[in-house]
Amino acid sequence: MTAPFAGRPRAVLLTLGLTLACVAGIALLLAPADEDRPSRPAHPGPAAQAPAPGAAGIGDPLAPLDGNGGYTVRRYTLDFDWQAPRTPFRAGATVSAVATQALSRFDLDFAGNTLHSVTVDGVPAKDVRREGDELVLTPPRPIARGRAFTVRVSYTADPTQQRHRDDAIGDYGWMPTADGTVLLAQPDGAKMVFPVDDHPSLRAPVTFHVTTPPDVSAVANGRLVERKRRPGGRVTWTYDSEQPIAAQLVQLAIGRFTFVDSTGPRGLPVRDVVPTGDLVAGTEESRALTPEHLRWLEQRLGPYPFGRYGVLVGDADLPVALETQSLSVVPSADLLGDQVDAERNLVHELAHHWTGNSVAIARWSDLWLSEGHARYYERLYSAEHGGRALEDVMRAAYEQHDQWRHDDGAPAEPSASSLFRQMRYDGSALVLYALREEVGEETFGRIERTWVTRYQGRAAGTREFIALASEVAGRDLTQFLKAWLYGPRTPPMPGHPDWQVDPVVAE
Repeated sequence: MTAPFAGRPRAVLLTLGLTLACVAGIALLLAPADEDRPSRPAHPGPAAQAPAPGAAGIGDPLAPLDGNGGYTVRRYTLDFDWQAPRTPFRAGATVSAVATQALSRFDLDFAGNTLHSVTVDGVPAKDVRREGDELVLTPPRPIARGRAFTVRVSYTADPTQQRHRDDAIGDYGWMPTADGTVLLAQPDGAKMVFPVDDHPSLRAPVTFHVTTPPDVSAVANGRLVERKRRPGGRVTWTYDSEQPIAAQLVQLAIGRFTFVDSTGPRGLPVRDVVPTGDLVAGTEESRALTPEHLRWLEQRLGPYPFGRYGVLVGDADLPVALETQSLSVVPSADLLGDQVDAERNLVHELAHHWTGNSVAIARWSDLWLSEGHARYYERLYSAEHGGRALEDVMRAAYEQHDQWRHDDGAPAEPSASSLFRQMRYDGSALVLYALREEVGEETFGRIERTWVTRYQGRAAGTREFIALASEVAGRDLTQFLKAWLYGPRTPPMPGHPDWQVDPVVAE
């Protein structure tokens, strides 16, 4: 090889050398100071590369073991071989993930069910342990940071497994029906259904393969991709969630269903799922209002953020309705009673698809952003369609607000046991009403639309909401909102100096 400058005159080389030195000097002067440079070790030592266990949880103060550290899930693929109501069945879950650190072992959230086998990239796991609701896995060999890997868990699912909370949730998990099941996974019931990275801020797409007897149907979040008849007459239903989904919003229902298709604004596909029989006609009046509910919410929050929607009518003793993503489950009793109340429930669960589903909460203490928004729009819609006046409802909530602070914690300071109590519903809707009274209806509307647009498909929390509200309003709302969200006493209501808070009654 010939040297780059061989045979060139000495003067040329000297000139070139001086030029390079000047360029280097200028570059040195323009380079950022050390404190402005991203911190990155030039040669990471061996300790930085050593595999270590992933954390057993992501550290949410109210639920430290929810979620897991050391990896990000890219997709869940669930295979369920459903047999009959209240009957255990074979199940499999494939978790496709990417390591965010070098992993010597890692956890999945998994409660109950009989475990059969676990493989990592097709090879049996080196060690498998159950520690409470944690499935602790040691892979056959450490997993390097940044590497994709696949976990396959084979188990027997128990479609009767439930847990209980002493708040609005009540019983949750698998909810058996006369001919099948529906799921109420909120807040942490998904781990009773499949191995999962279970925290509301963590989302991944889900593919469902559900095999059923020929006389029942399966339905899940998203789009029906395929319905395939198997030898012997059994049928496999394949659904794709289409968009990432938080574990608490997963839905899988099995039963004798009638599918009712319609169209929402801008051609949005709407598919209701109703137990076959009298409920198809009995709930039609309520369900037919969904396109109007969509239009009403879109006027306030912008386009519906998912590719389809529908109402799953739950013909069982369900304690609550639930905003499972793209397919809200609503108890049949809620749709057969008073029409105003039925619409309130339907609008509440639909509103969650903007606030709670699309814009996920960052921590459980941010639940006021999800439930407060859904309750606010539910109350506003009702006031405009024959229900109680919004001001009357908010004044009643204001009177009780100190009592709710005492019993349930301030709106953004719940305890683990008081998460789904009154403060997170009407108590948190009142915070939004106070913000509207403080900044005016037009500015409040811009705050809301900016919130659901900026954080669409992301997780955000109280800090982000306060900052965004201040930005849109053009003034610092930090102290105003913090007093409402964290203060020990309810602040004065802007524009309503005559409103009074009732005295607290100690238990």
